[in-house]
Amino acid sequence: MSIGVIAPSGDLKLRKTKTVRRAPIAWRIRNTMRPGYIKGWIAKHFIVPAANWWGVMCAIAELELIKTLPTGEQIHYGVVGYRVVTDAGVAYIVDDFDNAAGSADVSLFNFHGVGTGTNAEAVGDTALQTESTTILTVNSVRATGTRSQPAANQFRSSGAVSFDGSGAITEHGLFTDADVSEGTLLDRTVFSAVNMLSGETLTCQYTITFTAGS
Repeated sequence: MSIGVIAPSGDLKLRKTKTVRRAPIAWRIRNTMRPGYIKGWIAKHFIVPAANWWGVMCAIAELELIKTLPTGEQIHYGVVGYRVVTDAGVAYIVDDFDNAAGSADVSLFNFHGVGTGTNAEAVGDTALQTESTTILTVNSVRATGTRSQPAANQFRSSGAVSFDGSGAITEHGLFTDADVSEGTLLDRTVFSAVNMLSGETLTCQYTITFTAGS
C-alpha cells in the first residue's frame, strides 16, 4: 500500500510599487508659464542676487507642494510659486519690532490656508480670494505648521492640509491664526490647480529667505 503525498506549489512574484513621483509634465509646464511664476522666478534668480551684490537687504519666499494619496503614494509638485509678501504681513512684522498694541508676534505665522481663488497675488491682499472651509477634514481650521530653520537666514513652516471633500486648490496663504476667518496674511501664492479628493493630504512647505545687506 502506498501513500500519496501532495505538496503545495506556487509562484511568488514581487512588484516594486513606486511611492513617489513628480507632477505630470503638462501641469509643470502650465504652472511655470504663469506670469506670476515667471516674475517670481526672475526675482529669485536675478533681481535678489543683484540687489545683494549692491548690499541691499532682501526677502523672498517660495512654496513647495506635496500631495499624499490614501495609498501613501506622493506626488511632488516642487516649487509652485515665489509670491507675494503682503503689506499687512510687513506691517505686522514692524509692529512686533515696535512691541505695538495687539501683541503682534511673528512666530504666529505658522498656519496654512488653501483655497480655490485664481486672482493674481497682490501686496494689498489681506486674505485668500476663496479660502476652503467645508472640504477640510476639520471644517474652517487651517493646518498648523512645523517650524524649522534650513539655514541661519531661512524660516520654514510645513503644514499638512487634509481633506474630506474635493476641490481644485489654486492658492495658499500663511497666517497668524488657525481660524479661517481670523489672522494676518503674510504671503499669498497662486498656482495651477491641484485637484484634491477626500482622504488626500496636501503638504505646503513655505520657506522665506532673508539676505543681509545695506
